[in-house]
Amino acid sequence: MSSLGLAFDSPVKADSPSRYTVEKGDTLWDISTTFLDSPWLWPEIWHANPQIENPHLIYPGDVVSLVYINGQPRLMISSRGKPGRTIKLTPKIRVKPGESAIPAIPLSAVQSYLKGGHVFSSEEQLDNAPYVFAAKDGKLASGAGDKIYARGDFAGHNLRFDVVRRGQQIVDPETDEMLGLIGIDVGTINLSHVREGVASMVVQDSRMEMKPGDRVVSQDASGLVTTFFPRAPAAPLEGIVTASLNNTKKVSKFDTVVINKGERERLRQGDVLAVYRKTEEALDPFTNEQVTLPSERIGLVMVYRPFEKMSYGIVLSAKEDIEVGYILRSPQP
Repeated sequence: MSSLGLAFDSPVKADSPSRYTVEKGDTLWDISTTFLDSPWLWPEIWHANPQIENPHLIYPGDVVSLVYINGQPRLMISSRGKPGRTIKLTPKIRVKPGESAIPAIPLSAVQSYLKGGHVFSSEEQLDNAPYVFAAKDGKLASGAGDKIYARGDFAGHNLRFDVVRRGQQIVDPETDEMLGLIGIDVGTINLSHVREGVASMVVQDSRMEMKPGDRVVSQDASGLVTTFFPRAPAAPLEGIVTASLNNTKKVSKFDTVVINKGERERLRQGDVLAVYRKTEEALDPFTNEQVTLPSERIGLVMVYRPFEKMSYGIVLSAKEDIEVGYILRSPQP
Protein backbone atom coordinates (compact mmCIF):
# COMPACT_ATOMS: atom_id res chain seq x y z
CA MET A 1 0.00 0.00 0.00
CA SER A 2 1.57 3.26 -1.08
CA SER A 3 1.49 6.26 1.23
CA LEU A 4 -0.86 9.04 0.16
CA GLY A 5 -1.08 11.00 3.37
CA LEU A 6 -4.73 10.00 3.52
CA ALA A 7 -5.17 11.14 7.09
CA PHE A 8 -4.43 14.72 6.01
CA ASP A 9 -5.83 14.88 2.50
CA SER A 10 -8.59 12.34 2.19
CA PRO A 11 -9.73 11.26 -1.29
CA VAL A 12 -13.19 10.51 0.12
CA LYS A 13 -16.01 12.76 -1.09
CA ALA A 14 -17.45 15.16 1.46
CA ASP A 15 -20.93 13.74 0.76
CA SER A 16 -19.78 10.12 0.51
CA PRO A 17 -22.21 7.54 1.91
CA SER A 18 -21.02 5.32 4.74
CA ARG A 19 -22.22 2.24 2.86
CA TYR A 20 -23.49 1.28 -0.57
CA THR A 21 -25.39 -1.80 -1.71
CA VAL A 22 -24.14 -2.99 -5.09
CA GLU A 23 -26.80 -3.21 -7.79
CA LYS A 24 -26.94 -5.28 -10.96
CA GLY A 25 -25.36 -3.27 -13.77
CA ASP A 26 -22.92 -1.43 -11.50
CA THR A 27 -19.24 -1.28 -12.40
CA LEU A 28 -16.24 -0.86 -10.14
CA TRP A 29 -15.80 2.62 -11.61
CA ASP A 30 -19.39 3.51 -10.62
CA ILE A 31 -18.81 2.44 -7.03
CA SER A 32 -15.45 4.18 -6.87
CA THR A 33 -16.97 7.49 -8.04
CA THR A 34 -19.70 7.09 -5.41
CA PHE A 35 -17.13 7.24 -2.61
CA LEU A 36 -14.08 9.04 -4.03
CA ASP A 37 -13.27 12.39 -5.61
CA SER A 38 -10.41 10.64 -7.44
CA PRO A 39 -11.76 7.22 -8.43
CA TRP A 40 -8.35 5.95 -9.57
CA LEU A 41 -7.24 5.96 -5.92
CA TRP A 42 -9.47 2.95 -5.25
CA PRO A 43 -6.53 0.48 -4.86
CA GLU A 44 -4.94 2.77 -2.30
CA ILE A 45 -7.82 2.58 0.15
CA TRP A 46 -9.36 -0.80 -0.70
CA HIS A 47 -9.21 -3.15 2.27
CA ALA A 48 -9.58 -6.88 1.64
CA ASN A 49 -11.84 -8.10 4.43
CA PRO A 50 -10.25 -11.39 5.59
CA GLN A 51 -13.65 -12.64 6.77
CA ILE A 52 -15.07 -12.51 3.21
CA GLU A 53 -14.39 -15.22 0.63
CA ASN A 54 -12.70 -13.74 -2.49
CA PRO A 55 -12.72 -10.23 -0.95
CA HIS A 56 -11.46 -8.60 -4.16
CA LEU A 57 -14.54 -9.70 -6.12
CA ILE A 58 -17.71 -7.63 -5.73
CA TYR A 59 -21.18 -8.95 -6.57
CA PRO A 60 -24.66 -7.43 -6.82
CA GLY A 61 -26.21 -7.35 -3.35
CA ASP A 62 -22.87 -6.93 -1.58
CA VAL A 63 -22.52 -4.02 0.85
CA VAL A 64 -19.42 -1.86 0.42
CA SER A 65 -18.70 0.19 3.54
CA LEU A 66 -16.49 3.16 4.32
CA VAL A 67 -14.58 2.46 7.53
CA TYR A 68 -11.61 4.03 9.30
CA ILE A 69 -8.62 1.91 10.29
CA ASN A 70 -5.90 3.63 12.33
CA GLY A 71 -7.50 6.94 11.41
CA GLN A 72 -7.34 6.32 7.66
CA PRO A 73 -10.35 5.75 5.36
CA ARG A 74 -10.76 2.31 3.89
CA LEU A 75 -13.40 0.71 1.67
CA MET A 76 -14.32 -2.91 2.22
CA ILE A 77 -17.07 -5.47 1.70
CA SER A 78 -18.92 -5.59 5.01
CA SER A 79 -21.40 -8.26 3.95
CA ARG A 80 -22.19 -10.50 1.02
CA GLY A 81 -25.57 -10.26 -0.68
CA LYS A 82 -25.81 -14.04 -0.79
CA PRO A 83 -23.71 -15.61 1.96
CA GLY A 84 -21.02 -17.83 0.48
CA ARG A 85 -22.72 -17.78 -2.93
CA THR A 86 -22.84 -21.57 -2.97
CA ILE A 87 -25.66 -24.00 -3.54
CA LYS A 88 -25.65 -27.15 -1.43
CA LEU A 89 -26.38 -30.20 -3.60
CA THR A 90 -25.21 -32.96 -1.27
CA PRO A 91 -23.51 -33.00 2.13
CA LYS A 92 -20.16 -32.94 0.31
CA ILE A 93 -20.63 -31.13 -3.02
CA ARG A 94 -21.06 -27.39 -3.46
CA VAL A 95 -21.02 -25.43 -6.70
CA LYS A 96 -20.85 -21.74 -7.52
CA PRO A 97 -23.94 -20.32 -9.25
CA GLY A 98 -23.67 -18.48 -12.56
CA GLU A 99 -23.59 -14.96 -11.09
CA SER A 100 -20.56 -12.93 -12.13
CA ALA A 101 -18.57 -10.37 -10.19
CA ILE A 102 -19.14 -6.80 -11.37
CA PRO A 103 -16.65 -5.63 -14.05
CA ALA A 104 -14.34 -2.65 -13.74
CA ILE A 105 -15.88 -0.86 -16.74
CA PRO A 106 -19.00 -1.27 -18.95
CA LEU A 107 -18.17 -4.44 -20.87
CA SER A 108 -20.80 -3.84 -23.53
CA ALA A 109 -18.74 -0.89 -24.78
CA VAL A 110 -15.45 -2.78 -25.11
CA GLN A 111 -16.25 -6.49 -25.28
CA SER A 112 -15.46 -6.91 -28.97
CA TYR A 113 -12.05 -5.25 -28.50
CA LEU A 114 -11.27 -7.33 -25.42
CA LYS A 115 -12.15 -10.70 -26.93
CA GLY A 116 -11.32 -10.21 -30.59
CA GLY A 117 -9.05 -8.30 -32.88
CA HIS A 118 -5.30 -8.16 -32.87
CA VAL A 119 -2.53 -5.59 -33.19
CA PHE A 120 0.56 -6.37 -35.26
CA SER A 121 3.66 -4.56 -34.04
CA SER A 122 5.17 -4.29 -37.51
CA GLU A 123 4.55 -4.86 -41.22
CA GLU A 124 6.90 -7.83 -41.00
CA GLN A 125 4.83 -9.47 -38.28
CA LEU A 126 1.71 -9.07 -40.42
CA ASP A 127 3.44 -10.44 -43.54
CA ASN A 128 4.73 -13.48 -41.62
CA ALA A 129 1.33 -14.43 -40.17
CA PRO A 130 -0.46 -17.42 -41.75
CA TYR A 131 -3.10 -16.43 -44.29
CA VAL A 132 -6.31 -17.77 -45.79
CA PHE A 133 -5.87 -18.52 -49.49
CA ALA A 134 -8.81 -20.71 -50.53
CA ALA A 135 -12.12 -22.25 -49.48
CA LYS A 136 -13.90 -25.49 -50.27
CA ASP A 137 -15.83 -25.51 -53.53
CA GLY A 138 -13.99 -22.39 -54.67
CA LYS A 139 -15.99 -19.99 -52.49
CA LEU A 140 -14.72 -16.42 -52.49
CA ALA A 141 -16.29 -15.67 -49.09
CA SER A 142 -16.87 -18.07 -46.18
CA GLY A 143 -19.02 -18.16 -43.07
CA ALA A 144 -19.80 -20.41 -40.11
CA GLY A 145 -19.48 -24.11 -40.93
CA ASP A 146 -17.46 -23.60 -44.12
CA LYS A 147 -14.10 -25.24 -44.69
CA ILE A 148 -11.20 -22.95 -45.55
CA TYR A 149 -7.51 -23.47 -46.25
CA ALA A 150 -4.52 -21.51 -44.98
CA ARG A 151 -0.77 -21.50 -45.40
CA GLY A 152 1.91 -20.55 -42.90
CA ASP A 153 3.63 -21.78 -39.77
CA PHE A 154 1.19 -23.61 -37.48
CA ALA A 155 3.82 -25.54 -35.50
CA GLY A 156 3.27 -25.47 -31.75
CA HIS A 157 -0.05 -23.64 -31.95
CA ASN A 158 -3.39 -24.58 -30.40
CA LEU A 159 -6.31 -25.81 -32.47
CA ARG A 160 -8.39 -22.63 -32.24
CA PHE A 161 -7.47 -19.37 -33.99
CA ASP A 162 -8.75 -15.88 -34.67
CA VAL A 163 -9.02 -14.53 -38.20
CA VAL A 164 -8.31 -10.83 -38.69
CA ARG A 165 -8.18 -8.42 -41.62
CA ARG A 166 -5.70 -5.62 -42.10
CA GLY A 167 -7.08 -2.39 -40.66
CA GLN A 168 -5.86 1.01 -39.56
CA GLN A 169 -2.16 1.75 -39.23
CA ILE A 170 -1.33 3.65 -36.05
CA VAL A 171 1.55 6.13 -36.26
CA ASP A 172 2.91 8.12 -33.32
CA PRO A 173 2.05 11.78 -34.04
CA GLU A 174 5.19 12.95 -32.20
CA THR A 175 7.86 10.56 -33.53
CA ASP A 176 6.27 9.13 -36.72
CA GLU A 177 7.03 5.65 -35.38
CA MET A 178 4.67 2.95 -36.56
CA LEU A 179 3.03 1.76 -33.33
CA GLY A 180 0.86 -1.02 -34.73
CA LEU A 181 -1.42 -2.35 -37.43
CA ILE A 182 -4.92 -3.04 -36.16
CA GLY A 183 -6.32 -6.40 -37.16
CA ILE A 184 -10.08 -6.18 -37.64
CA ASP A 185 -11.85 -9.13 -36.02
CA VAL A 186 -13.35 -11.39 -38.71
CA GLY A 187 -14.12 -14.56 -36.73
CA THR A 188 -12.74 -17.78 -35.25
CA ILE A 189 -11.71 -21.07 -36.81
CA ASN A 190 -10.75 -24.57 -35.68
CA LEU A 191 -7.73 -26.34 -37.12
CA SER A 192 -8.58 -29.80 -38.48
CA HIS A 193 -5.14 -30.87 -39.76
CA VAL A 194 -2.01 -29.69 -41.58
CA ARG A 195 -0.75 -31.67 -44.57
CA GLU A 196 2.05 -30.71 -46.95
CA GLY A 197 2.07 -27.17 -45.66
CA VAL A 198 -1.68 -26.58 -46.08
CA ALA A 199 -3.92 -26.18 -43.02
CA SER A 200 -7.54 -27.35 -43.27
CA MET A 201 -9.81 -25.33 -41.01
CA VAL A 202 -13.50 -25.00 -40.20
CA VAL A 203 -15.09 -21.61 -39.53
CA GLN A 204 -16.68 -21.63 -36.07
CA ASP A 205 -18.20 -18.15 -36.13
CA SER A 206 -17.75 -15.00 -38.13
CA ARG A 207 -18.47 -11.30 -37.69
CA MET A 208 -18.04 -10.83 -41.44
CA GLU A 209 -17.29 -13.07 -44.43
CA MET A 210 -13.79 -14.55 -44.47
CA LYS A 211 -11.81 -13.96 -47.65
CA PRO A 212 -8.45 -14.91 -49.13
CA GLY A 213 -5.74 -12.71 -47.62
CA ASP A 214 -7.25 -12.64 -44.13
CA ARG A 215 -4.65 -13.45 -41.49
CA VAL A 216 -4.74 -16.31 -38.98
CA VAL A 217 -3.47 -15.54 -35.46
CA SER A 218 -3.32 -17.40 -32.17
CA GLN A 219 -6.04 -16.40 -29.74
CA ASP A 220 -5.05 -13.95 -27.01
CA ALA A 221 -4.26 -16.05 -23.95
CA SER A 222 -5.22 -13.19 -21.60
CA GLY A 223 -8.89 -13.61 -22.50
CA LEU A 224 -11.63 -11.39 -21.13
CA VAL A 225 -10.15 -9.90 -17.94
CA THR A 226 -12.62 -7.74 -16.02
CA THR A 227 -11.48 -7.77 -12.39
CA PHE A 228 -8.69 -5.18 -12.61
CA PHE A 229 -8.84 -2.07 -10.41
CA PRO A 230 -8.75 1.53 -11.69
CA ARG A 231 -5.46 3.09 -10.64
CA ALA A 232 -2.89 5.74 -11.56
CA PRO A 233 0.04 4.65 -13.76
CA ALA A 234 3.07 3.27 -11.93
CA ALA A 235 5.18 6.21 -13.10
CA PRO A 236 4.32 9.70 -14.42
CA LEU A 237 3.38 9.43 -18.07
CA GLU A 238 2.26 11.70 -20.90
CA GLY A 239 0.72 10.54 -24.16
CA ILE A 240 -1.64 11.55 -26.94
CA VAL A 241 -5.09 10.48 -28.11
CA THR A 242 -3.78 9.07 -31.39
CA ALA A 243 -6.91 7.66 -33.03
CA SER A 244 -10.42 6.40 -32.38
CA LEU A 245 -11.53 2.92 -33.33
CA ASN A 246 -14.66 4.28 -34.99
CA ASN A 247 -12.50 6.42 -37.31
CA THR A 248 -13.94 9.74 -36.09
CA LYS A 249 -11.98 12.76 -34.88
CA LYS A 250 -14.24 13.30 -31.86
CA VAL A 251 -15.18 10.75 -29.21
CA SER A 252 -17.35 10.81 -26.10
CA LYS A 253 -18.13 8.73 -23.02
CA PHE A 254 -17.62 4.98 -23.42
CA ASP A 255 -15.93 5.34 -26.82
CA THR A 256 -12.54 3.69 -27.31
CA VAL A 257 -9.42 5.72 -28.10
CA VAL A 258 -5.97 4.59 -29.19
CA ILE A 259 -3.12 5.81 -26.97
CA ASN A 260 0.45 6.16 -28.26
CA LYS A 261 1.89 4.44 -25.19
CA GLY A 262 1.92 0.76 -24.27
CA GLU A 263 3.54 -1.99 -22.25
CA ARG A 264 7.07 -0.78 -23.05
CA GLU A 265 6.17 2.45 -21.19
CA ARG A 266 4.84 0.32 -18.28
CA LEU A 267 1.21 1.12 -19.09
CA ARG A 268 -1.05 -1.54 -17.56
CA GLN A 269 -4.64 -2.66 -17.75
CA GLY A 270 -6.63 -0.46 -15.36
CA ASP A 271 -4.34 2.58 -15.56
CA VAL A 272 -6.29 5.86 -15.62
CA LEU A 273 -5.15 8.91 -17.59
CA ALA A 274 -6.51 12.44 -17.49
CA VAL A 275 -7.42 14.11 -20.80
CA TYR A 276 -6.45 17.71 -21.56
CA ARG A 277 -7.13 19.90 -24.58
CA LYS A 278 -4.22 20.67 -26.87
CA THR A 279 -2.27 23.75 -25.80
CA GLU A 280 -3.87 26.91 -27.15
CA GLU A 281 -2.78 30.53 -27.32
CA ALA A 282 -4.78 33.77 -27.28
CA LEU A 283 -3.83 37.32 -28.13
CA ASP A 284 -3.74 39.81 -25.28
CA PRO A 285 -5.01 42.96 -27.07
CA PHE A 286 -3.63 45.22 -24.35
CA THR A 287 -0.02 44.06 -24.73
CA ASN A 288 -0.23 42.50 -28.21
CA GLU A 289 1.31 39.31 -26.79
CA GLN A 290 0.40 35.68 -27.56
CA VAL A 291 -0.40 34.08 -24.20
CA THR A 292 -0.54 30.34 -23.54
CA LEU A 293 -3.90 29.46 -21.98
CA PRO A 294 -4.00 27.27 -18.84
CA SER A 295 -4.38 23.56 -19.52
CA GLU A 296 -7.78 22.25 -18.43
CA ARG A 297 -8.71 18.66 -17.67
CA ILE A 298 -11.82 17.62 -19.58
CA GLY A 299 -12.06 13.88 -19.01
CA LEU A 300 -10.64 10.54 -17.89
CA VAL A 301 -9.61 7.49 -19.91
CA MET A 302 -8.92 4.00 -18.56
CA VAL A 303 -6.58 1.58 -20.34
CA TYR A 304 -8.31 -1.76 -20.80
CA ARG A 305 -6.08 -3.45 -23.38
CA PRO A 306 -2.38 -2.53 -23.59
CA PHE A 307 -0.19 -3.73 -26.46
CA GLU A 308 3.58 -3.41 -26.90
CA LYS A 309 3.67 0.14 -28.26
CA MET A 310 0.06 1.37 -27.99
CA SER A 311 -3.08 0.79 -25.95
CA TYR A 312 -6.87 0.85 -26.13
CA GLY A 313 -8.58 3.06 -23.54
CA ILE A 314 -12.24 3.70 -22.75
CA VAL A 315 -13.48 7.22 -22.08
CA LEU A 316 -15.04 7.09 -18.60
CA SER A 317 -15.86 10.78 -18.23
CA ALA A 318 -15.87 13.76 -20.59
CA LYS A 319 -17.04 17.33 -20.05
CA GLU A 320 -17.02 17.76 -23.84
CA ASP A 321 -16.09 15.80 -26.95
CA ILE A 322 -12.51 14.52 -26.89
CA GLU A 323 -10.54 14.96 -30.09
CA VAL A 324 -7.64 13.14 -31.67
CA GLY A 325 -4.50 15.01 -30.63
CA TYR A 326 -5.63 15.78 -27.07
CA ILE A 327 -3.05 15.24 -24.32
CA LEU A 328 -3.11 12.36 -21.80
CA ARG A 329 -1.34 12.65 -18.44
CA SER A 330 -1.13 10.77 -15.18
CA PRO A 331 -4.03 12.11 -13.11
CA GLN A 332 -3.58 14.36 -10.11
CA PRO A 333 -5.88 14.05 -7.05
